[in-house]
Amino acid sequence: MTRLIVVRLLFGALTLWAVSLVVFAATQALPGDAAQMILGRDATPERVEALRDQLDLHEPVAVQYLNWLQGIVQGDLGTSYSNRTEVTEVLSGPVLSSLTLMGLAALAATPVALLVGAVSALRRDRAFDHASSMGTLVVASIPEFVVGILLILMLGPGGLGWFPSVYSREGGPDQWVLPVLTLAFAVAPPIVRMMRATMIEVLESEYVQQARLKGVDERAVLWRHAAPNAIGPVAQVVALQLAWLAGGVVAVEFLFNFPGVGKILMDAIENRDVPLVQAVVLLIAGIYILVNLIADVIGLAANPKVRVANR
Repeated sequence: MTRLIVVRLLFGALTLWAVSLVVFAATQALPGDAAQMILGRDATPERVEALRDQLDLHEPVAVQYLNWLQGIVQGDLGTSYSNRTEVTEVLSGPVLSSLTLMGLAALAATPVALLVGAVSALRRDRAFDHASSMGTLVVASIPEFVVGILLILMLGPGGLGWFPSVYSREGGPDQWVLPVLTLAFAVAPPIVRMMRATMIEVLESEYVQQARLKGVDERAVLWRHAAPNAIGPVAQVVALQLAWLAGGVVAVEFLFNFPGVGKILMDAIENRDVPLVQAVVLLIAGIYILVNLIADVIGLAANPKVRVANR
């Protein structure tokens, strides 16, 4: 297990390095001149050239990349072009907000999805099972951005008026509801479907059949015998869905004007704030890779056959 974790860590580091190459190349390809955009159109050519020298924009692209990569390894993400503030300082608040939003979405979606999947398996081919299967299929086919708009139309000021549709610093906790629900609807369907499939397989196993023959109550069969053995494979899917949240949160935050990394990223792209764009994208990729690693470890821990096969 330790060797497998080390191998996956190495692959994760390699993937993150590849992402850094892509991110750097993409930001270099952005139109316009960063120094000119920072100073504005009225800036003199002398000031623009002086700022370019200050930002090392005259250096070859390869040298710029190596300097940036060295800074990342040393924990220095650079300085924001927009406000001349350290990128780590700019991101500290938004990262905490985004992680909180992701955590609330996971807490809202995971227990409900597991329960719906388990009940669907227990009532296989009945009305509840058909309804949940159709519902998860429909929700899974709708982009999270569209789900958010639908929730605004139904529960926001234009509909029932229960929750605000735009985040504001003066608002209350209710302004978190729609972003959390949007992300929860986005991650729940795969968990429901996986829980249902795994539970059906477990309910048809020999030890569950023996428990039923012994007269064990059906609820005890479900929660004491079937559910614990189904959690392992489902936990891996849950971890993968949480990894998806790292990227999916960007569109949702932009929709609700939520002060997280998504809004920071959109503003940074608009302002051509290259260090900030690079840091946010690399941070999202790092979270995605880390959660995928956790998912792999969970899958290996839950499946001894996989551990043996990889020796």
